[in-house]
Amino acid sequence: MAETPEPVPGPVTPRALITGATAGIGAAFARRLAADGHHLVLVARDARRLAEHAAELTERHGVGVEVLPADLSTDDGCAVVERWLARDDRIDLLVNNAGISLNRPFLRSTPEDEARLLRLNVHAVMRLTLAALRPMTQQRRGAVINVSSVAGFGAVMPGSTYSASKAWVTNFSESVGQSVRPYGVRVMALCPGYTRTEFHDRAGINMSATPGWLWLQADDVVNDALRDLHKGKLISVPDWKYKLAVAGLRHTPQRLLQAIARDTRGRIGRDESDRGDQPS
Repeated sequence: MAETPEPVPGPVTPRALITGATAGIGAAFARRLAADGHHLVLVARDARRLAEHAAELTERHGVGVEVLPADLSTDDGCAVVERWLARDDRIDLLVNNAGISLNRPFLRSTPEDEARLLRLNVHAVMRLTLAALRPMTQQRRGAVINVSSVAGFGAVMPGSTYSASKAWVTNFSESVGQSVRPYGVRVMALCPGYTRTEFHDRAGINMSATPGWLWLQADDVVNDALRDLHKGKLISVPDWKYKLAVAGLRHTPQRLLQAIARDTRGRIGRDESDRGDQPS
């Protein structure tokens, strides 16, 4: 009697967890990955927007979408996502996108606001990256994209601490990315320039004087990021004009850079009462 052959397992559906997933670059990642057939876990503070976005993605692309309301500027919020990552070792891609900027100079800021910026832009990125990399390195597969900024390559926002937080994200991602490569895992910093999202409006930052040719589209940023991740890059800078800008920031003498810095959201004298958050 012939033996019954063992069933051949079907292809495993890739899964991605995205923070700051309801708008901007995070929403663009969700759209692209859903279109590519990923099942998604979406993290944000606003449960209603999460549910609406999830329903739209499921209806349009037929993928499974789970939602995880959490405020990543808090220890409790980070712990919620850490527990999820520890329980769900099937996550193939983590996108740390949630972040904030403050539209006020450091000397007019408060310790509470600066601490919140660091908790979300730095501390949450560190915690979730660590939580994701532990199972990824054990299974020898997976990737993390940490959304940073071109601003992290130089002090182009006098008085603002946003660029300092993004400098940390870029350096951290590059360093950790090198350490996990032998395990078949990738970590990449995504460093876009000005991108059409809700980010500046929600932060109360008037960008009306910024020339139109400087703006990127979130979908294009995501396409460039995933292409660069596939190539194994540690740092992705979308669009040729921002590649040139980064080269300039890295090599321009500091005194000249300080003289031409034009993003003045952190200068004393701005309306210090306005601030806002990137959707998270």
